[in-house]
Amino acid sequence: MEKIRAIKGTHDILPEEMFKWYHMEDTVRQLCSRFGFEEIRFPVFEYTDLFARGVGDTTDVVQKEMYTFEDKGGRRMALRPEGTAGVVRSVLEHSLLTGVLPLKLFYLITCYRNENPQAGRYREFHQFGTEVFGSSDPKMDAEVISLAVSLIRAVGLKHFSVHLNSIGCPTCRSRYNEALKEFLRERKDALCHTCQDRLERNPMRVLDCKSPECQKLVEGAPVLRDFLCEECREHFESLQETLRAMGIDFVLNDKIVRGLDYYTKTVFEIKSEHLGAQSTICGGGRYDGLVEQLGGKPTPAIGFAAGLERLLMCIEAEQAFLPQPQRPQLFVAYLGEEANQFASKLIYQLRGEGISCQRDYMGRSLKAQMKYADKLSAEFTMVLGDDELERGQAALRRMADGQEFPVRLDEVAQQLKQIAQ
Repeated sequence: MEKIRAIKGTHDILPEEMFKWYHMEDTVRQLCSRFGFEEIRFPVFEYTDLFARGVGDTTDVVQKEMYTFEDKGGRRMALRPEGTAGVVRSVLEHSLLTGVLPLKLFYLITCYRNENPQAGRYREFHQFGTEVFGSSDPKMDAEVISLAVSLIRAVGLKHFSVHLNSIGCPTCRSRYNEALKEFLRERKDALCHTCQDRLERNPMRVLDCKSPECQKLVEGAPVLRDFLCEECREHFESLQETLRAMGIDFVLNDKIVRGLDYYTKTVFEIKSEHLGAQSTICGGGRYDGLVEQLGGKPTPAIGFAAGLERLLMCIEAEQAFLPQPQRPQLFVAYLGEEANQFASKLIYQLRGEGISCQRDYMGRSLKAQMKYADKLSAEFTMVLGDDELERGQAALRRMADGQEFPVRLDEVAQQLKQIAQ
């Protein structure tokens, strides 16, 4: 019978890899706590309309990439392609904006997009994201960017760059879109089919196209920052001043427009040289109109998301520090049935004392048990037999140097903790 394999674009995270993910997730939670962010969790599927209204029905995400389905009640559902829309829905549904502002949230989630799998891009992927509600201060933009930079540095990455742009407010973009349309209409026939469709409905998406031909065609296109109103220009200049004061280097990049319709003013990406075409580790920006668009009161907001698979690829490419997998503190070997029974009792007690213990369950010989302990990289081993049980005493052996320490069987936990210090 043919084996059933994982769906294309998904991947298993095997036990020997989990310690890397724990390291990243622990780093995220520690950093977010330091920055005053609280964790939120929300459903993996929502009504399709949430993403059509929130993400934008002209985006590739909604038009081409969402996994949608109809439930038994005939309701249109979608697996979440990103986190922001779901967070905004939750914040509004539970009236979280009536509390103390700014509201600072973070999440660790899986997302789903039906796109072509390639290096660093999956159909099911893991994402760390942050969302801040209630502040329009450009210094808040700088804080969010500084959290993203702090994460990149905390996992040991050095070869990255921060790319910054402003896409202004709807008024700025209205004037810019007309200028951009005029520029693109002269090149329409050479654009890819998707961008020809985008030209009239959402011309800024052409700037975000990954096609090399389209990228060449938009060289020399009008620059959105030249169309910023006074308020948006002052906001962007203030953000830059704050980042410089914080010592965060950045590059002004006119092509950073992000792929989702809800962005306003600040947009940014952090890029790595290790990811090839998929160079973006994380990205985000302001979305001051989204809360109102989804039924709330006008509320300024900003956030970003980072792909954990891409982050891990960069960590491995740079050979950045990763902690080693946890190994057992003690392996209890036995010889004889009475010692076998006592070993089960002892390791249960030791685990209750917070000590990581293992033993054999495969009926191995004593020699084979010791080989098994070595494969597990146990810090200490202890052999139990009739003599040890009769004396109420055994020997702890430190595997690193072979040194042995006599211990009473009723004081193993206390003595092991003292020796291991």
